[in-house]
Amino acid sequence: MEILSQMWSFLGLLTVLQNVLPTQLLSLLHSFYESLQDFFSPYSYFEVPEFNGYCGVDVNDLYRQVNLYLNSVNNPSSAATCRRLTLSRSKSSNRISFTVAPNQTVHDSFSNHTLSWTHHVDTVQDSLEEKRSFTLKLPKRHRHTLLSPYLDHVTSRAEEFERVSRERRLFTNNGHGSYESGWVSVPFRHPSTFETLALEPDLKKQITEDLTAFANGKEFYHRVGRAWKRGYLLHGPPGSGKSSLIAAMANYLCYDVYDLELTKVSDNSELRALLIQTTNRSIIVIEDIDCTVDLTVDRTIKPRSTLMRKRKEMVARGEQEESGRVTLSGLLNFTDGLWSCCGEERIIVFTTNYRDNVDPALVRCGRMDVHVSLGTCGMHAFKALVKNYLGLDSHPAFEVVESCLRSGGALTPAQVGEVLLRNRGDADLALRDVVSAMQAKILGLGHGEGMECDDAAAAAGRSPESVLMVGSPESWMKKRKESGGSTWEKKVKFLVRLRSLTKSDSGRRGV
Repeated sequence: MEILSQMWSFLGLLTVLQNVLPTQLLSLLHSFYESLQDFFSPYSYFEVPEFNGYCGVDVNDLYRQVNLYLNSVNNPSSAATCRRLTLSRSKSSNRISFTVAPNQTVHDSFSNHTLSWTHHVDTVQDSLEEKRSFTLKLPKRHRHTLLSPYLDHVTSRAEEFERVSRERRLFTNNGHGSYESGWVSVPFRHPSTFETLALEPDLKKQITEDLTAFANGKEFYHRVGRAWKRGYLLHGPPGSGKSSLIAAMANYLCYDVYDLELTKVSDNSELRALLIQTTNRSIIVIEDIDCTVDLTVDRTIKPRSTLMRKRKEMVARGEQEESGRVTLSGLLNFTDGLWSCCGEERIIVFTTNYRDNVDPALVRCGRMDVHVSLGTCGMHAFKALVKNYLGLDSHPAFEVVESCLRSGGALTPAQVGEVLLRNRGDADLALRDVVSAMQAKILGLGHGEGMECDDAAAAAGRSPESVLMVGSPESWMKKRKESGGSTWEKKVKFLVRLRSLTKSDSGRRGV
């Protein structure tokens, strides 16, 4: 009781002194007390306010990164050390995040040391505003060796968490690229992934390894003095999966997608303005590069006099050659010129149905680094489609399908997918219709779009599957081998043999 009475007497004395002593003296005593406490304390404290300075206008980006970092370490060990958490989910995110409640502490570990973050929220006097900050506590003896690496760790972890958790966007140019914003966007929610793509396993592995190396290559690109970008040329018949592959790449890397419509771009200046407005960690797509605008220029055959005469005729008609449209030179500067380095971690994708129609200057090394040839389905891709649409890992008709593929009856993923989708309620009927379509292809009855095998696949001696090639087109362009020319009799004999296989399969199912 005596100790309690003395304590109350001491508190009363402090209250009296606080009312009697001048404010400057109280502030000095408070500073002296904090300095004495810091001197004897084994920890160092660092405050991270929400805003820089005293005006409360300039947002402190480190505060935002710390908040994201504490969200990323949301696991039972860290959550258990904090008694109160604030849960939230925004429209631009696909997951529930948590924020440390006011005046609560979260413990963390780094390099075998224990650190802690405390979230302070104070109400400003005579105002409804709140002053927010995080305080980092770490061992005083190791603060010089811990502080900088730990903050780098916090920043990198926060950026990665923000990348994978935010909602991705699909942008398209609105025809006003010279204004403040030449892009409009919608949420990007395409479900395509590398797990659902109808591609050969080797091709999937090559593409994913290349994308991973690019995403993790920031220091490498800076060290060798190259802009941190990558070019992909996707070519193949319609329905071979070019757009689905782009969506799978965006979902794999968690990148935004910019679908650039060149017909809406008035000139090269607007093209550069659109490039400047794109963000880092994005995929810039130009589909059907050979069809959007006339970019193919024969610089070797046309003499200079012909070009000068054409230019004079255009001037006489009051037209402009360079400033009124997008030129090949402007697109080359867009992909590989000085303007291409105005951002980082970008992938530029060109697609075309006919690779030979694309100007060679657009697809050389340094512009289109990876050439992906997408063709018709091989057996692995066909099984992946059957697994996706019908949920089957095996079926007696697979042997018949494989025979059709060897005889030139391969279909594009879009053609196979349409048949499977239409008959997804009956697996036997779906596979029977696929076999019928392949038989029609072998007999030459299905001369529709997308039936021809890709040149690169044929040159490589493969079945009509998709292939990936890295490097200059000159290093891998080969002439198509002349086939023996299957005669009508051979096709009829094959179909007779195929019909017998089908009958034997139905006989086994009947038994």
